[in-house]
Amino acid sequence: MKLWVSLVIALIVVVLDFVTKRWIEGVLDYGERVPLTGFFNLVLAYNAGAAFSFLSDAGGWQRWFFTIVSAGASVLIVFLLHRHAADKFFCIALSLILGGALGNLWDRATLGHVVDFLDFHVAGYHWPAFNVADSAISLGAVLLVIDGFRRKDADTAKSR
Repeated sequence: MKLWVSLVIALIVVVLDFVTKRWIEGVLDYGERVPLTGFFNLVLAYNAGAAFSFLSDAGGWQRWFFTIVSAGASVLIVFLLHRHAADKFFCIALSLILGGALGNLWDRATLGHVVDFLDFHVAGYHWPAFNVADSAISLGAVLLVIDGFRRKDADTAKSR
């Protein structure tokens, strides 16, 4: 897959993430929750930490730490996209992860926190709120796992 195609996929994720976050900030107040179904709400939440609010109360240093980690991971992903251009499935997975990383990197660098707004819940238990970037990262990670199994199956078939 050509590098520019991978970067366009990542850019689409970044734009969708940016637009949805700015939209939700325009229609909801911080902490406001709008029930849409019996298991899903829109909520405006800010996360100064990483996944599941890890280190969100660490005093501020985590903003720059996660910014540097995201930037470094993004550079590595672009390198991997270039190096493994022949593996389309792998590149799609990495493109989704790159777009998500850049979407959250933008928030972290410009706002000091990530805007989250998707809130799923069951029987009073809420999954931590997340956003389009987080969804793309998760989907990309699942695709990487699937790709790993595909590679293993292909290697097993070759060794027979």
